[in-house]
Amino acid sequence: MGAPGTGEDGMTRHFHEELEQIKEKVLKLGSITEAMVENAVASLVDQDSRLAEETIAADQRADHLEVEIDEACIRLLALFQPAAGDLRFVTTAMKVSTDLERMADQAVNISQRAIELNEEPQLKPYIDIPIMSQLAQKMLRECLDAFVRRDAELAREVIEADNKVDALKNQVFRELLTFMMEDPRTIARAIRLLLVSRHLERVADHATNIAEMVVFLVEGKNIRHVTPQEQGH
Repeated sequence: MGAPGTGEDGMTRHFHEELEQIKEKVLKLGSITEAMVENAVASLVDQDSRLAEETIAADQRADHLEVEIDEACIRLLALFQPAAGDLRFVTTAMKVSTDLERMADQAVNISQRAIELNEEPQLKPYIDIPIMSQLAQKMLRECLDAFVRRDAELAREVIEADNKVDALKNQVFRELLTFMMEDPRTIARAIRLLLVSRHLERVADHATNIAEMVVFLVEGKNIRHVTPQEQGH
Protein backbone atom coordinates (compact mmCIF):
# COMPACT_ATOMS: atom_id res chain seq x y z
CA MET A 1 0.00 0.00 0.00
CA GLY A 2 1.45 3.36 -1.03
CA ALA A 3 1.93 6.30 1.32
CA PRO A 4 2.05 10.04 0.65
CA GLY A 5 5.49 11.54 0.04
CA THR A 6 8.13 10.59 -2.49
CA GLY A 7 10.81 8.10 -1.59
CA GLU A 8 12.02 7.09 1.85
CA ASP A 9 12.72 10.65 3.04
CA GLY A 10 9.20 11.76 2.12
CA MET A 11 7.71 8.76 3.89
CA THR A 12 9.79 9.42 7.02
CA ARG A 13 8.83 13.09 7.07
CA HIS A 14 5.16 12.27 6.61
CA PHE A 15 5.34 9.65 9.38
CA HIS A 16 6.80 12.16 11.85
CA GLU A 17 4.21 14.79 10.88
CA GLU A 18 1.42 12.29 11.56
CA LEU A 19 3.08 11.34 14.85
CA GLU A 20 3.18 15.02 15.92
CA GLN A 21 -0.51 15.40 15.08
CA ILE A 22 -1.34 12.41 17.29
CA LYS A 23 0.67 13.95 20.16
CA GLU A 24 -1.18 17.26 19.72
CA LYS A 25 -4.56 15.50 19.77
CA VAL A 26 -3.64 13.56 22.92
CA LEU A 27 -2.61 16.82 24.63
CA LYS A 28 -5.83 18.49 23.46
CA LEU A 29 -7.89 15.62 24.89
CA GLY A 30 -5.90 15.94 28.13
CA SER A 31 -6.65 19.66 28.25
CA ILE A 32 -10.39 19.11 27.71
CA THR A 33 -10.44 16.38 30.36
CA GLU A 34 -8.57 18.46 32.92
CA ALA A 35 -10.98 21.38 32.39
CA MET A 36 -13.91 18.99 32.82
CA VAL A 37 -12.57 17.69 36.15
CA GLU A 38 -11.87 21.22 37.37
CA ASN A 39 -15.33 22.49 36.31
CA ALA A 40 -17.13 19.46 37.73
CA VAL A 41 -15.69 20.08 41.20
CA ALA A 42 -16.22 23.87 40.86
CA SER A 43 -19.89 23.20 40.04
CA LEU A 44 -20.16 21.38 43.38
CA VAL A 45 -18.16 23.84 45.50
CA ASP A 46 -19.85 26.91 43.97
CA GLN A 47 -23.26 25.20 43.76
CA ASP A 48 -23.35 26.05 40.04
CA SER A 49 -25.56 23.48 38.30
CA ARG A 50 -25.30 25.30 34.96
CA LEU A 51 -21.53 24.70 34.99
CA ALA A 52 -22.23 21.04 35.80
CA GLU A 53 -24.54 20.80 32.75
CA GLU A 54 -21.86 22.40 30.55
CA THR A 55 -19.31 19.90 31.84
CA ILE A 56 -21.62 16.99 30.99
CA ALA A 57 -22.10 18.44 27.47
CA ALA A 58 -18.30 18.74 27.00
CA ASP A 59 -18.00 14.96 27.21
CA GLN A 60 -19.06 14.67 23.57
CA ARG A 61 -15.91 16.54 22.50
CA ALA A 62 -13.79 14.17 24.56
CA ASP A 63 -15.52 11.13 23.03
CA HIS A 64 -15.06 12.42 19.46
CA LEU A 65 -11.40 13.23 20.05
CA GLU A 66 -10.71 9.76 21.47
CA VAL A 67 -12.17 8.23 18.28
CA GLU A 68 -10.06 10.59 16.12
CA ILE A 69 -6.88 9.58 17.98
CA ASP A 70 -7.70 5.88 17.59
CA GLU A 71 -8.35 6.28 13.87
CA ALA A 72 -5.13 8.31 13.37
CA CYS A 73 -3.10 5.65 15.23
CA ILE A 74 -4.62 2.79 13.22
CA ARG A 75 -3.96 4.68 9.97
CA LEU A 76 -0.34 5.26 11.00
CA LEU A 77 0.17 1.60 11.89
CA ALA A 78 -1.33 0.47 8.58
CA LEU A 79 0.57 2.93 6.37
CA PHE A 80 4.01 2.91 7.94
CA GLN A 81 4.25 -0.29 10.02
CA PRO A 82 6.53 1.47 12.55
CA ALA A 83 9.13 -0.56 14.42
CA ALA A 84 10.30 -0.76 18.06
CA GLY A 85 10.05 2.57 19.92
CA ASP A 86 7.69 4.25 17.44
CA LEU A 87 5.39 1.24 17.46
CA ARG A 88 5.27 1.36 21.27
CA PHE A 89 4.56 5.10 21.18
CA VAL A 90 1.60 4.74 18.78
CA THR A 91 0.03 1.83 20.66
CA THR A 92 0.58 3.67 23.97
CA ALA A 93 -1.13 6.78 22.54
CA MET A 94 -4.24 4.69 21.86
CA LYS A 95 -4.29 3.42 25.44
CA VAL A 96 -3.59 6.90 26.87
CA SER A 97 -6.57 8.36 24.97
CA THR A 98 -8.82 5.62 26.42
CA ASP A 99 -7.74 6.49 29.98
CA LEU A 100 -8.27 10.22 29.30
CA GLU A 101 -11.76 9.57 27.96
CA ARG A 102 -12.56 7.55 31.09
CA MET A 103 -11.36 10.46 33.25
CA ALA A 104 -13.79 12.68 31.32
CA ASP A 105 -16.54 10.16 32.18
CA GLN A 106 -15.63 10.54 35.87
CA ALA A 107 -16.01 14.33 35.50
CA VAL A 108 -19.51 13.70 34.10
CA ASN A 109 -20.31 11.50 37.12
CA ILE A 110 -19.11 14.25 39.52
CA SER A 111 -21.24 16.82 37.66
CA GLN A 112 -24.32 14.61 37.99
CA ARG A 113 -23.74 14.26 41.75
CA ALA A 114 -23.18 18.04 41.98
CA ILE A 115 -26.55 18.76 40.35
CA GLU A 116 -28.24 16.48 42.92
CA LEU A 117 -26.31 17.95 45.87
CA ASN A 118 -26.95 21.54 44.77
CA GLU A 119 -30.67 20.97 45.35
CA GLU A 120 -30.09 20.56 49.09
CA PRO A 121 -28.33 22.47 51.89
CA GLN A 122 -24.57 21.92 51.87
CA LEU A 123 -23.65 19.12 54.27
CA LYS A 124 -20.17 20.41 55.14
CA PRO A 125 -17.55 22.84 53.85
CA TYR A 126 -15.84 21.30 50.84
CA ILE A 127 -12.15 21.21 51.76
CA ASP A 128 -10.69 17.78 51.02
CA ILE A 129 -12.58 17.27 47.75
CA PRO A 130 -11.11 20.39 46.05
CA ILE A 131 -7.64 19.35 47.28
CA MET A 132 -8.20 15.86 45.83
CA SER A 133 -9.25 17.48 42.56
CA GLN A 134 -6.14 19.68 42.40
CA LEU A 135 -3.89 16.67 43.06
CA ALA A 136 -5.68 14.55 40.43
CA GLN A 137 -5.42 17.38 37.86
CA LYS A 138 -1.71 17.76 38.59
CA MET A 139 -1.26 14.01 38.09
CA LEU A 140 -3.16 14.27 34.79
CA ARG A 141 -0.95 17.13 33.53
CA GLU A 142 2.27 15.45 34.61
CA CYS A 143 1.48 12.00 33.21
CA LEU A 144 0.84 13.65 29.82
CA ASP A 145 4.07 15.66 30.08
CA ALA A 146 5.87 12.41 30.88
CA PHE A 147 4.23 10.72 27.86
CA VAL A 148 5.14 13.45 25.37
CA ARG A 149 8.69 13.88 26.74
CA ARG A 150 9.16 10.12 27.32
CA ASP A 151 10.17 10.94 30.90
CA ALA A 152 10.11 7.82 33.09
CA GLU A 153 11.21 9.70 36.22
CA LEU A 154 8.28 12.12 36.04
CA ALA A 155 5.98 9.16 35.38
CA ARG A 156 7.20 7.52 38.60
CA GLU A 157 6.49 10.74 40.54
CA VAL A 158 2.90 10.60 39.27
CA ILE A 159 2.58 6.99 40.44
CA GLU A 160 3.79 7.95 43.92
CA ALA A 161 1.38 10.91 44.10
CA ASP A 162 -1.56 8.50 43.89
CA ASN A 163 -1.04 7.62 47.57
CA LYS A 164 -1.94 11.20 48.59
CA VAL A 165 -5.23 11.02 46.69
CA ASP A 166 -6.05 7.65 48.29
CA ALA A 167 -5.29 9.06 51.76
CA LEU A 168 -7.61 12.03 51.18
CA LYS A 169 -10.39 9.73 49.96
CA ASN A 170 -10.06 7.71 53.18
CA GLN A 171 -10.18 10.92 55.21
CA VAL A 172 -13.37 12.02 53.42
CA PHE A 173 -14.87 8.57 54.06
CA ARG A 174 -14.15 8.70 57.82
CA GLU A 175 -15.56 12.21 58.16
CA LEU A 176 -18.74 11.43 56.21
CA LEU A 177 -19.24 8.19 58.14
CA THR A 178 -19.34 10.28 61.34
CA PHE A 179 -22.03 12.54 59.82
CA MET A 180 -24.15 9.54 58.83
CA MET A 181 -23.88 7.89 62.25
CA GLU A 182 -24.76 11.08 64.09
CA ASP A 183 -27.70 12.09 61.87
CA PRO A 184 -29.37 9.60 59.47
CA ARG A 185 -30.90 12.55 57.57
CA THR A 186 -27.45 13.28 56.15
CA ILE A 187 -27.03 9.81 54.60
CA ALA A 188 -28.21 10.62 51.05
CA ARG A 189 -25.97 13.71 50.79
CA ALA A 190 -23.01 11.94 52.43
CA ILE A 191 -23.24 9.01 50.01
CA ARG A 192 -23.20 11.41 47.04
CA LEU A 193 -20.10 13.11 48.43
CA LEU A 194 -18.49 9.70 48.95
CA LEU A 195 -19.17 8.97 45.28
CA VAL A 196 -17.56 12.29 44.28
CA SER A 197 -14.42 11.35 46.22
CA ARG A 198 -14.49 7.91 44.57
CA HIS A 199 -14.76 9.47 41.09
CA LEU A 200 -11.76 11.73 41.83
CA GLU A 201 -9.82 8.71 43.04
CA ARG A 202 -10.61 7.02 39.72
CA VAL A 203 -9.25 10.08 37.83
CA ALA A 204 -6.00 9.68 39.78
CA ASP A 205 -6.00 5.92 39.06
CA HIS A 206 -6.26 6.57 35.31
CA ALA A 207 -3.38 9.08 35.54
CA THR A 208 -1.40 6.34 37.31
CA ASN A 209 -2.26 3.91 34.48
CA ILE A 210 -0.88 6.39 31.95
CA ALA A 211 2.27 6.93 34.03
CA GLU A 212 2.84 3.15 34.19
CA MET A 213 2.45 2.96 30.41
CA VAL A 214 5.05 5.74 30.04
CA VAL A 215 7.56 3.70 32.06
CA PHE A 216 6.89 0.77 29.71
CA LEU A 217 7.20 3.05 26.67
CA VAL A 218 10.57 4.43 27.80
CA GLU A 219 12.15 1.41 29.50
CA GLY A 220 10.27 -1.54 28.02
CA LYS A 221 9.53 -2.53 31.62
CA ASN A 222 6.00 -3.47 32.68
CA ILE A 223 5.50 -2.18 36.23
CA ARG A 224 1.74 -2.62 36.46
CA HIS A 225 0.71 -4.71 39.48
CA VAL A 226 4.32 -4.62 40.69
CA THR A 227 5.42 -3.23 44.08
CA PRO A 228 8.01 -0.39 44.20
CA GLN A 229 10.45 -2.88 45.78
CA GLU A 230 10.02 -5.28 42.86
CA GLN A 231 10.56 -2.39 40.44
CA GLY A 232 14.03 -1.99 41.86
CA HIS A 233 13.35 1.71 42.33
